Amino acid sequence: MIRHDKLAARNFPSAEEEARQPAPQEISQLPAYRLAFADEDFLLREELRPVRMQLELLKPELIQKELGIEHTVVIFGSARIPDRASAEQALEQARADADPDAIRRAERRLGMSRYYEEARRFARLVTENTGSRPHPIYVVTGGGPGIMEAGNRGAYEAGGRSLGLNIVLPHEQFPNPYITPELCFRFHYFGLRKMHFLIRSVALVCFPGGYGTLDELFETLTLIQTGKCRRRPILLFGREFWSRLIDFELLIDSGMISPGDEQLFRYVETAEEAWALLKAEYEIGNHNHVNSNEPI
Repeated sequence: MIRHDKLAARNFPSAEEEARQPAPQEISQLPAYRLAFADEDFLLREELRPVRMQLELLKPELIQKELGIEHTVVIFGSARIPDRASAEQALEQARADADPDAIRRAERRLGMSRYYEEARRFARLVTENTGSRPHPIYVVTGGGPGIMEAGNRGAYEAGGRSLGLNIVLPHEQFPNPYITPELCFRFHYFGLRKMHFLIRSVALVCFPGGYGTLDELFETLTLIQTGKCRRRPILLFGREFWSRLIDFELLIDSGMISPGDEQLFRYVETAEEAWALLKAEYEIGNHNHVNSNEPI
């Protein structure tokens, strides 16, 4: 009789087992004696940056594979756009204080809050309509407040999981409470965070935002324009905002981009319109299955 437990036994101790081995007290604190992979001071050395970058690429990848995350839709947008209830409350307070400048700012934020509600509803539509499929589409955001919170919140309210790719920043970056805990990641390197946004994405949905949002949008457009990654839907919420912010016609007229490059994205105004475009792109039907040849 063959003992399969012996056949499958490890030939060497695991790194975890070795790390837990007690060391002689008199030398256990000496830097040189520590196991390299268990030595935080060593891992944080300047020369170990390439290793840290590899780890930051690998850790989220392994966790997502283990949890069956195959397809995502990325929601970008400002951390400064509030939900409607908070914006209305802020406006009421500004009016009570009779501060004209505060009233103007509060009115502007209330107007922008519609994007929070659209992001929230879009995330809910994606989660509700794909959650029971063999390969659901998971919402992924930057993990912070504003539009990011709205995306995670919509998925949470639909009873689904969603990802948050947080990053260490001096301000505006603390995980929102709607991220699925086991899918709440934290990054040091912006470049690797952006890579993880794209690895599994089947679409990118971009709401009004500032420098960070523009950085993420244009990196994606550049990668698609240059053929470094496959073409997929890029949806810009709010034609008025984006057309005032970026003169794409000037880029074409001046020869900075080619005619047709402006077709790499689509403008949308509502969550339903965005979902309809995504649904049509991947021929997502109303049944709880898809053909094996379909990417989703």
